[in-house]
Amino acid sequence: MANKNITSRDVDFAKWYDNVVSSAKLSKYSNVKGCIILEPNGYAIWEKIQQNLDKMFKESGHKNVAMPLLIPESLMKKEGELIEGFAPEAAWVTMGGNKTLEERMCIRPTSETVFSDYFSGAISSYRDLPLKYNQWCSVLRWEKETRPFLRSREFWWQEGHTIHETASEAEKETQDMLDTYARFFRDYLAIPVIGGRKTDKEKFAGAEYTLSIEALMYNGVSLQSGTSHYFGQKFSKAYDIKFLNRNNELEYAYQTSWGVSSRMIGALIMVHGDDDGLILPPKIAPTQVRIVPIKVEENILSVAKEYYEKLKNAGISVELDDDDKTSAGFKFAESEVLGVPVRIEIGMRDLENGQITLSRRDTKEKIQVSKDCDIVAEIQALMNDIQNNLLQRATNRRDSMTYTATNLDEFAKIMNNTPGFIKADWCGNEECELKVKEIRGTKSRCILENEKMLTGKCVVCGRPARHLVLWGIQY
Repeated sequence: MANKNITSRDVDFAKWYDNVVSSAKLSKYSNVKGCIILEPNGYAIWEKIQQNLDKMFKESGHKNVAMPLLIPESLMKKEGELIEGFAPEAAWVTMGGNKTLEERMCIRPTSETVFSDYFSGAISSYRDLPLKYNQWCSVLRWEKETRPFLRSREFWWQEGHTIHETASEAEKETQDMLDTYARFFRDYLAIPVIGGRKTDKEKFAGAEYTLSIEALMYNGVSLQSGTSHYFGQKFSKAYDIKFLNRNNELEYAYQTSWGVSSRMIGALIMVHGDDDGLILPPKIAPTQVRIVPIKVEENILSVAKEYYEKLKNAGISVELDDDDKTSAGFKFAESEVLGVPVRIEIGMRDLENGQITLSRRDTKEKIQVSKDCDIVAEIQALMNDIQNNLLQRATNRRDSMTYTATNLDEFAKIMNNTPGFIKADWCGNEECELKVKEIRGTKSRCILENEKMLTGKCVVCGRPARHLVLWGIQY
């Protein structure tokens, strides 16, 4: 029986999403317009994301730093494309105390400018390179319409900024970090993604090119899930970032930046959740196992505590719900709405029969195992199966909602009736890209560089195509 506080996702997906965010106590709107409050349950997921991604970054030689929140306007203006691209979303500080500032300050929408300013004084020789930095922070963009985790004025993210001796090294970094994101989505979030290059219209302001990973939500809407940008020497020329190369000549350095944000929590909700709430992959769940005694009695609790200690000592994140003020049924529902992957249910009748019940969140299956089993091995095997099942389930749904189109009528029919990803050939002209946008706001998600074109003719104009493109409606 579905949670009565949650609208069915097949009836009203937007309302379902808001209900899950609220019921799972992930976030709330604040009295600061357009900004959300991350509640403990939401922040716990963000912490798990941070911990695992940060480990991956450090394993590939990146170090964490912290840059200023405020950016002087003169510094922003040094690279024209960036400030022009972010102008509609920029927020400015014009007063300090009760005095008007001589120069207004931008609250960072992104940090290429301050990193570039820093890099200009941090290197002098090729021996200083590469510098591979990352920062975890929040940024501010003055969004008109907001939605918890998907789009808010202030949001949490990481932004990597690196500087290199050669173009090939910087381009390798750009691709490597996109691959890192794709691996994280697959191995931790259990979300399949498709990677490729953004069109010139959709690339990051100031980048030579942008790579992105794209995920498909349950309702057929796509989510740009991570981006990696190659800047070449654009910012190094604007901010005078030079170094003595191996020929003892001054040369401009090569830069990249890359980032993912707290919208990953939105992706987790929309890819895996159901009408009972969250379903979290075990590798990213703050609580992997919840032990629920059917009755809070000493003989049941002693078994529960034994399991708790064994699981905890094995490095499994486990909670023992020994609250005697609420019923087992309430605890089951709470566990489900929070998306806890595995629940261990211990009742007197089960114990008399020498068994306990393992309940898995992804399939709702209840499994009876011996009370004397190797509980750590049982749980580890079950969590591994849940992680794999969630990825396979999401992949199957994504694939079932990925279509091909060879003309605009075919394209429109799909998007208007069964939205999802559409693969279609494109001539490369922005005019045709904008024509596609007239169909429910559909945008190019990325160019599929390693796949063959369908017919070799543009889906819009019929002229010779240059690329096979993944298209979709976006959040």
